[in-house]
Amino acid sequence: MTAIFSAESTTDDVLDGVDLTGKRMLVTGTSAGLGVETARVLAAHGAEVIGTARDLNKAHAAITKAQAETHSAGRIDLVEMDLASLKSVRAAADRLVQEGKPFDVVIANAGVMATPKGTTADGFETQFGTNHLGHFVFVNRIATLLKTGSRLVTLSSAGHRYSNVDLDDPNFERTPYDPWVAYGRAKTANILFAVEFDRRHEGEGIRAAAAHPGGIQTELGRHMTPEMTQAMVDRVSRQQAAGEAFRWKTIPQGAATSVWAGVTAPADAVGGRYCVDCRVVTEIVDDPNANFMHGGVRPYALDPDNARALWAKSEQMVGEKF
Repeated sequence: MTAIFSAESTTDDVLDGVDLTGKRMLVTGTSAGLGVETARVLAAHGAEVIGTARDLNKAHAAITKAQAETHSAGRIDLVEMDLASLKSVRAAADRLVQEGKPFDVVIANAGVMATPKGTTADGFETQFGTNHLGHFVFVNRIATLLKTGSRLVTLSSAGHRYSNVDLDDPNFERTPYDPWVAYGRAKTANILFAVEFDRRHEGEGIRAAAAHPGGIQTELGRHMTPEMTQAMVDRVSRQQAAGEAFRWKTIPQGAATSVWAGVTAPADAVGGRYCVDCRVVTEIVDDPNANFMHGGVRPYALDPDNARALWAKSEQMVGEKF
């Protein structure tokens, strides 16, 4: 019988009794927060873990500290990759493909949130370029390393409910820039990428899912101004007053859903779906006033036609077909 987990479940709960010896897994963004915890717990259960990070020194220090604190001696190797540079992304992917070692799980965890208006090294809007396009190129370039029975998990957010993708103006060249709208577009793209990747690879026995980790206080919020933070707190307070309780998650609780979707959940249950609190979300919510942090998923985020259109637009933007 499949174990039932919840918002309070941690990564150790999800992997309790699970032996990952012989499995090879990749996690992007292993220099802080969820990425470090995800890599730590997978390695602690026997997996060989490849972590990517823009700053290898920072990543090494964070991984070493996390493993020492939990007495985990599992193997974690690091690869340099800056998702905001397609040159860096392609170099990292090419290195892994050249090694030729297959993966059982890829967790696209890295990302930025609510950044000031800016562009990546390739001229893409920072959040869409980093969170989506960087992962789009990287994962597709290493897709040949995904073996039958493997899984891809993309990290999305309840923030996808801020906005659908805008395929006519992805770089805010004509639209006034709003950091939360940009974040919403990127997080919607993360879900749509999983939907289309799953459709394309299900026949090979490879599944993909998107996961929302919940509200966690990590370095992801480093670009938020005091005013932005207060606005979020005020919104949460209004929801609590209306009886919609909100609780911050710990980092091990936040990383649990992506680990659950990637390792222990039934593959057919999560394939092409959006997951929250170690469960598949079935509620389709189109109400802009619905509870922001929990609730359901926007219909546009799971729309297969939208997913195919995003894939085509992404190929056009990066100049590469997959």
